[in-house]
Amino acid sequence: MQIAMWSGPRNLSTAMMYAFGARPDFDIIDEPFYAAYLHKTGINHPMRDEIIASQQIDPVGVIDDLVNKKYQGKSHRYQKHMTQHVLEGFDLTWMNEVTNVFLIRHPARVIKSFGAKLNNATIDDIGFKQQLNLFNYVSEIGHRRLVIDSFDIRKDPRSALECLCNEVGLEFISDMLSWPKGGHKSDGVWAKHWYGAVHLSEGFSEEEKDLPSLDAFHRDILRKALPFYDALAENKLKF
Repeated sequence: MQIAMWSGPRNLSTAMMYAFGARPDFDIIDEPFYAAYLHKTGINHPMRDEIIASQQIDPVGVIDDLVNKKYQGKSHRYQKHMTQHVLEGFDLTWMNEVTNVFLIRHPARVIKSFGAKLNNATIDDIGFKQQLNLFNYVSEIGHRRLVIDSFDIRKDPRSALECLCNEVGLEFISDMLSWPKGGHKSDGVWAKHWYGAVHLSEGFSEEEKDLPSLDAFHRDILRKALPFYDALAENKLKF
């Protein structure tokens, strides 16, 4: 089995990768399109040169590896994807060969968290529009797609992961609820900039509280992002 987990940034995506990475039967792949995205767009992210040097920049080669490459020979593979990394013109047909899960988080929380790491983020930087486009593509080709909300995961991690495993046909194991501090051997080179908080964790954070307040600039991004989030949230797993 290959699970492709599609989210924007600051969506609990690294914690979910660590949850599956804690299983003895899963290899994990961290944001395989990141270098291709940076190279194609010219966007200047922190550690840009190191990221581009660490991965393939040809999306065709990335896809070939995702579909065909043998990694560590475990039974299953978990792919962590940022939806904004999949640019117009990238082939999507390979998505028919994986189980696609869409990890969502309320955009107000995403915008607040992402803004602390990258100033002047735009609607395109946080991936909601791209996430809905990918969801719609999977729907159009008649392939199964699942949606899970990070708020629900943090509220009740065991029930959330039990539900998700059941939906994809996996046995839930309690190893998924915790991981060692310090990161995972499959982390991308960008982990030291982006993954600081989760590297200090040993499991999922506590339930999220009220939505954060935003300034006028970020409220405008929120206004644009909410319709995409709401459309995805209509399809989320309930447990």
